[in-house]
Amino acid sequence: MVRLSHDRQADEFRAPRPLSGTDNFANLLRDPSLAMGELIARRLAERGFGDLRPALLAVGPHLRTTGSRVTELAERSRLTKATVVYLVDELERLGYVRREPDPADRRAKLVVPTARGRAAEAAGREAIVEIQAAWAALMGDGAMADLEAQLRRLRAALWPERPV
Repeated sequence: MVRLSHDRQADEFRAPRPLSGTDNFANLLRDPSLAMGELIARRLAERGFGDLRPALLAVGPHLRTTGSRVTELAERSRLTKATVVYLVDELERLGYVRREPDPADRRAKLVVPTARGRAAEAAGREAIVEIQAAWAALMGDGAMADLEAQLRRLRAALWPERPV
């Protein structure tokens, strides 16, 4: 696990906004995810990607390097096709993706990350490692490792055959 440098305090990695609900089970799973998205957006802004607000980050984790169709992105991100089209339009306008003909079906389009999009993805991955290390500092390394192991176990139980 990555250790925080002395100039990075764990407080920087606490949730940027107050909680939005009670501590019921659904919120216990949701709230850290929302905080993670906001913190990733903050870290991306520090790295020169300030135009990537949290809503735009909903598509990125589902975008294949070789390209993805909008319908696939909608399915994988659990968003409507119309929402994904809107987000992809914005990401294209900002220079993070481009649309290309799908070689498997020339009538269809693939959404493909640009060099800027790939750089933002790499920066986002670095941010996740930093956030995970900071949260481990807040919780304790053992507790974070246990949490991750249990979440992986839950994921495997809910989706016994992982999608590609």
